[in-house]
Amino acid sequence: MRQIALFGGTFDPPHVGHLTVCHAVLDQLEVDEVWLMPTYQPPHKEPARASFDHRVAMLHTLVRNEEQIRVTTIESERQGLSYTVDTIKDLQHRYPNDTFYFVIGGDMVDYLPKWYGIEELRSLIQFVGVSRPGSLFRDQTVQQIKMEDVDVSSTSIRQQLAQMSQPDGLPVSVLDYIKEHHLYEC
Repeated sequence: MRQIALFGGTFDPPHVGHLTVCHAVLDQLEVDEVWLMPTYQPPHKEPARASFDHRVAMLHTLVRNEEQIRVTTIESERQGLSYTVDTIKDLQHRYPNDTFYFVIGGDMVDYLPKWYGIEELRSLIQFVGVSRPGSLFRDQTVQQIKMEDVDVSSTSIRQQLAQMSQPDGLPVSVLDYIKEHHLYEC
């Protein structure tokens, strides 16, 4: 029986901050693996700038030397809007002997009551919030992981790429992929 932490996101593009979250979860939660789970079509955000296939390829590039971190494309199989409750049910059906945790940023903890199907979701899975400076963690049902502050975001990386400047927090391998495929107006 494996203990697996699911870390969902748009990953548009993936960066070192995402890896830092994975390492904090592996160290503090003591799970066997972290699965990066890119959303196919996030219900609460603008559509991703890069296609699902490009985001998956960039994630594979990001984690190619990480033994305990893998990428799952489960959300692309259903297509349409990606609701976490449906994904969790699907994963539990496919892997009935594994235990799953769902990793969210500390900024999302207070937003959880607005998630689609949250009461059912809470009965299915343990949420793990990654605490950053300023995270309030009012919801005591969310397990807390502490992490160093990493000042990098996908939004700032896309802006830096559009301005033709060297992006902060983007591994060279991911930057090379972006340039090769002319993503983000690069």
